[in-house]
Amino acid sequence: MDKFIIQGGGRLKGEVTVGGSKNSSLPIMAASLLAEGPSRIKGVPGLADIRHTMALLEELGAEVRRDGDAVDIEVHDEADSHARYDLVRKMRASVCVLGPLLAKRKKARVAMPGGCAIGSRPIDLHLRGLRALGADIQLSGGDVVASAKRLRGASVFLGGPFGSTVLGTANVMMAAALAEGTTVIESAACEPEVADLADYLNAMGARVNGAGTPRVVIDGVESLRGAEHTVIPDRIESGTFMVASAVSNGEVTVKNARMDHMMAVVDKLRQIGAIVETSNGGLEVASARRLEPADVTTQPYPGFPTDLQAQLMTLLCLADGNSVITEKVFPDRFMHVAELLRMGANIRKEGPTAIVTGVRKLVGAPVMASDLRASAALVLAGLVADGQTTVQRVYHIDRGYESIERKFAQLGGDVRRAAE
Repeated sequence: MDKFIIQGGGRLKGEVTVGGSKNSSLPIMAASLLAEGPSRIKGVPGLADIRHTMALLEELGAEVRRDGDAVDIEVHDEADSHARYDLVRKMRASVCVLGPLLAKRKKARVAMPGGCAIGSRPIDLHLRGLRALGADIQLSGGDVVASAKRLRGASVFLGGPFGSTVLGTANVMMAAALAEGTTVIESAACEPEVADLADYLNAMGARVNGAGTPRVVIDGVESLRGAEHTVIPDRIESGTFMVASAVSNGEVTVKNARMDHMMAVVDKLRQIGAIVETSNGGLEVASARRLEPADVTTQPYPGFPTDLQAQLMTLLCLADGNSVITEKVFPDRFMHVAELLRMGANIRKEGPTAIVTGVRKLVGAPVMASDLRASAALVLAGLVADGQTTVQRVYHIDRGYESIERKFAQLGGDVRRAAE
């Protein structure tokens, strides 16, 4: 198990290139289970979650090969439809094999998913949507057991208490691609990753319209073929480096970042005092000397993403005044607060809200990463803190950021990986 040793106080400057989207790659790789023939997915980042998904697909009868940033997938054996707990427990996105297995193999047994400890994330909306398509679903021994002789199109509502569900939309969309008739998903997730999955399905021969809006219409087809597709850039990695530039009073060009995916983040950074401009193939971010406080509420896309809440909190810890962060997607996603307090932050948590009073500086300390995005927030805090910070359990950050210590080194950050 590794840790990061960070010497703070430096100013980040230079260029960094973000990789392909993890949150696009995982369901797109799962969708390859629907296809006849080989598929090639390009721009896939080299992350722990990707390796777990490759292993899961291999267990489900696919031949999976890595070739640089491309992953080649071809199903040769459809006999096994059981996604075992040993693999699924490592990440929540494993649940995305449920829809493809059910649609293509008429049955699926998928362990209830694991992932980061960021609060309750039930899959009831996934199951509701698949039941609407005609699936029989039971829970047995911690597994979801689903079967259907033939899925049929239906109208499906996927709104939940905290908004729409990205993975639920993906699961129903993939299952509906091979269903008989037309499926209409109302209150569908609008995230770019959902639209990216739809583009891949359409390249395979599916008929998906409206992805990226709250109403998605899928006309089922008899079969799908393998296809080639390049995933979109990772907007959460883009946002992390943009915040890193702002918090360090830096000047960083984030290559491959897309403004059309980052509008809520750009708007908030500009309110706080960052200067954000488009550049050739990316975004340039610089920071004013004085950071303004801000009120931030996380929301489903196109609102401010919950996956950047922790990173933005680190930035607001150094703003001049009081900021309010309200978490509307995962109300319990504040495990990083206690670690930031160890570094001298002034944060008070009240239910799904954190009140952040800016301080003059953060101080290096030993801290513990609790989940993927909290890990990134603690690395950012360590980069600007006085003295040395040690971040334990960085296997969390390896799930979502490829060689993040190397990328920070390119920008002048002093982040070193070491064995615990």
